Amino acid sequence: MEREFPHTLEDFNRYGEGFLFEHLGMVFTRVEATEVVAHIELQQHHSGWHDYLHAGTLFALADSCAGYGCVKSLPDGASGFTTVESKINHLATVRSGLIECIARPQHKGRSTQVWDAEIVAKSSGKALCLYRCTQIILGSSST
Repeated sequence: MEREFPHTLEDFNRYGEGFLFEHLGMVFTRVEATEVVAHIELQQHHSGWHDYLHAGTLFALADSCAGYGCVKSLPDGASGFTTVESKINHLATVRSGLIECIARPQHKGRSTQVWDAEIVAKSSGKALCLYRCTQIILGSSST
């Protein structure tokens, strides 16, 4: 099923309803071509069996922020994108509270984009992870 790309902040938050975004409780507070900000209030289902934050929660949040940023800044003629490489460095963990992700583009070309993201624990400001991905732009004249 083809879905029309969202445009407003409200559209981006609604776009995730019924998908992983909603299940994890992601709330986007800024979606621009130059920066995407979102947060999750941690609950038990965000943790692994050891009661610490599951790495997949961090990865999903960072990847979603970068993806929304890519959507917001697709060049004319593009029909979408797909991630071709992603990497995450886990620096620390938490058990509860609010985590926030800020994603920013490092490169925005006609055929690829590179986005970096950092997730922090809001209560302490402690960095939990650093993330980077490369996205290929689909449907542009160069792909």
